[in-house]
Amino acid sequence: MLCLQLVRVSLSASKFSTALPLAPISRVVPGTSRLRSSMAAYSTLSQSSKLLFRQLFEKESSTYTYLLADVLHPNKPAVLIDPVDKTVDRDLSLIQQLGLSLVYAMNTHVHADHVTGTGLIKSKAPDVKSVISRASGATADLYVEHGDKVSFGDLFLEVRATPGHTVGCVTYVTGDASDQPQPRMAFTGDALLIRGCGRTDFQGGSSEQLYKSVHSQIFTLPKDTLLYPAHDYKGFAVSTVGEELQYNPRLTKDEETFKNIMANLNLPYPKMIDMAVPANMVCGIQSKPT
Repeated sequence: MLCLQLVRVSLSASKFSTALPLAPISRVVPGTSRLRSSMAAYSTLSQSSKLLFRQLFEKESSTYTYLLADVLHPNKPAVLIDPVDKTVDRDLSLIQQLGLSLVYAMNTHVHADHVTGTGLIKSKAPDVKSVISRASGATADLYVEHGDKVSFGDLFLEVRATPGHTVGCVTYVTGDASDQPQPRMAFTGDALLIRGCGRTDFQGGSSEQLYKSVHSQIFTLPKDTLLYPAHDYKGFAVSTVGEELQYNPRLTKDEETFKNIMANLNLPYPKMIDMAVPANMVCGIQSKPT
């Protein structure tokens, strides 16, 4: 396994962070290893007391943001997955209240329905690093690829490429090791929703690719793996691989039936896409270029 040891920095001693070396991203060399209020909080069934987990909600775009932290580590390093610009102050306030040190602000893909909060977070806590997949083509501090591991303290997230909703979608999965939280947790972005999936008719989407991504990268996880999507429009908070294998009305079908379903959704043009996508390609920073 090749470990990409990134440049170490210390987070500024602001109200949002404490001094903490940047956690490394490890990369697997192919062939060497396998790899509802405005705020809601949910506990996992994890047997590991080291993981702090919060599920946060932004009601206008029905977006979930996820906060994870290693609370047994001296510096309590944390990551935010899919932050929203409108709830950045709420999220940073929570991080401060819990005594956490935010290391990474991560996106599962280039969103079309809201502006990511990563750029705004960086303006308030400059040493936080933004993360997105290299395949997305978007601007970020760190780019991840399939098989990478994003570490925060003694915990890590495994990166799985799950394109199809967009070309650059990834799913972040908690580690497959005895010292990592159990059951595992998968943050699926828009690739897999609870009893549904993301649309495939823009941003390089492909129904065929999405079907293969979900079945090869998500449905192969243990059946008790907890699934946390980037959005929900029906009031669901969490599912499992086993549930979606049985009850997902689209992805339980064969591939040809799935592609036919997706081709006939007749969904309206996303109202935020013309503003959100250009902003999210530059980390959600909407100010004029420097």
